[in-house]
Amino acid sequence: MIKENQKAFNRIHVILDGLVIYISFCLSYYIRFDCPLFKGLFSRNGYWRQLSQYQSMLAVLIPVYLLLYARFKLYKPKRFQHHTEEYMHLFQANTTGMIFLLLAIVFLQIRHIPRSLLIVFYCMTMLLGFLERALIRFVLENNRRKGHNLKHVIVVGFSKAAEAYIDRIKTNPQWGYKIHGIFDDNLEPEFNYRNIFCIGKIKDLSRFFENTNMDEVAITLAISEYYKLENIVNICEKSGVHSKFVPDYYRFIPTNPVTEDLNGLPVINIRNVPLTNTANRVIKRIIDFIGSFICIIIFSPLMLVTAILVKRSSPGPIIFTQERIGLHNKPFKMYKFRSMGVQSAEKEAKGWTTSNDPRVTPVGKVIRKTSIDELPQLFNVLKGDMSLIGPRPERPQFVEKFKEEIPRYMIKHQVRPGMTGWAQVCGYRGDTSIEGRIEHDIFYIENWTLTFDIKILILTVFKGFINKNAY
Repeated sequence: MIKENQKAFNRIHVILDGLVIYISFCLSYYIRFDCPLFKGLFSRNGYWRQLSQYQSMLAVLIPVYLLLYARFKLYKPKRFQHHTEEYMHLFQANTTGMIFLLLAIVFLQIRHIPRSLLIVFYCMTMLLGFLERALIRFVLENNRRKGHNLKHVIVVGFSKAAEAYIDRIKTNPQWGYKIHGIFDDNLEPEFNYRNIFCIGKIKDLSRFFENTNMDEVAITLAISEYYKLENIVNICEKSGVHSKFVPDYYRFIPTNPVTEDLNGLPVINIRNVPLTNTANRVIKRIIDFIGSFICIIIFSPLMLVTAILVKRSSPGPIIFTQERIGLHNKPFKMYKFRSMGVQSAEKEAKGWTTSNDPRVTPVGKVIRKTSIDELPQLFNVLKGDMSLIGPRPERPQFVEKFKEEIPRYMIKHQVRPGMTGWAQVCGYRGDTSIEGRIEHDIFYIENWTLTFDIKILILTVFKGFINKNAY
């Protein structure tokens, strides 16, 4: 039933998308040629055609866009798909569609389509596409919260993975999942977890499926019971029930694992690091080199003024160098504008700066608060010690401490450290949770893309420079 509903929904979704593309073009035509508000901005000379003359073009354009929407996974089930992921896919599909349209215009030498019409059309497809999907998501989630369009599931095997699965289902009623119970060989009959009760042993599954229709089975066995997995899968397949496996070792593998085919044997990589790919690494390094060079030129007047103020604020060097741990656990000298009075190595290694720290100069307070003291790290990026975006590097003594105390801490050294990063724009700067910082760093490392870097860069511009935790 769920699959049939999904197919019907997808058909409706495709029709709605086709209408949105058609309406977007009609509105774009009206804005470009007929709207009184834009008559002074756009001219009809040499370009104007009746709307009906564009129908043949739309007959090709709409199917192409719909195929691109399917290619960019815009018709996958929305229960688990995050809205930002869906909007990013819509952006990618519409951009690809516009490139296709431009290439068609050039190669077919179509001369009566002004560039301004294409720009307006691109903006309208994005805007109306966003609105359409936001409305669909709102209607679906609202219906699911009211108990409609539910997916009925059971949990087989109780473990940490089962707890994590149930927690997420309970926290997100908009997904529309209803868990009917738990089957496990080791639980007492009266056991329940968050009002999900144990309703039988694994041997009872076949009889349960004979009398009850289920949409899905979540297999959440403890690692010690994986020998039961084959039998459970066989029972589910004989009963025609779709099964999913939630590994009890989910904390050790990424959410988007990379698999390898070893002559028919699937191999799952424990850690997916996109930047270990040579092409990705080279692209990021080129962007870092060009970006840091441009930023050095742009910020050179500010750095010159800061250097003068630092020199006048207290005796000592303008640039402060400190050993940090970078890519592949290799140490490097990180540059900063000096914000404290000159001190011995023992005092400097004392720890993080605290509120009203007497070591910080008046100028130092300002440049630390505004992150101006970090600007010399652009030269670290130019040299290749650092990247513009990445996990912040730490001092050797703290690396030694944290690698023993915090699981997965050393994963951050599989990529170049950055001037700013996902953890920093999410508020983990200065004296904040190390665990939270590492979680965000690992998420960045495993989910790196160029668009993710751009997002972090934009967030840094808008909210990353002023640091409330910088003292």
